[in-house]
Amino acid sequence: MSAAVKMYSTPFCPFCIRARNLLDSKNVEYTDICVDRAPDMRRRMVELSGCYTVPQIWIDTQHIGGFDDLAHLERQGRLNELLKSA
Repeated sequence: MSAAVKMYSTPFCPFCIRARNLLDSKNVEYTDICVDRAPDMRRRMVELSGCYTVPQIWIDTQHIGGFDDLAHLERQGRLNELLKSA
């Protein structure tokens, strides 16, 4: 079983698109929560992450951050570990 991945994003944000592409390339299933027309979901994202920018990504209960943070984990070879079940 793989880890649960959740991403708050907008449809046309280039960093959101890159995050989706990276997760898709790894065949990761994720929940993508669109916040561009949902102020309540954006507020929830800010409450959970403390960040206003998208994407904001979680793997299980661990807040990863944005695309740069996700890509950094991939370059370090640590992303696959996090995506495996605990």
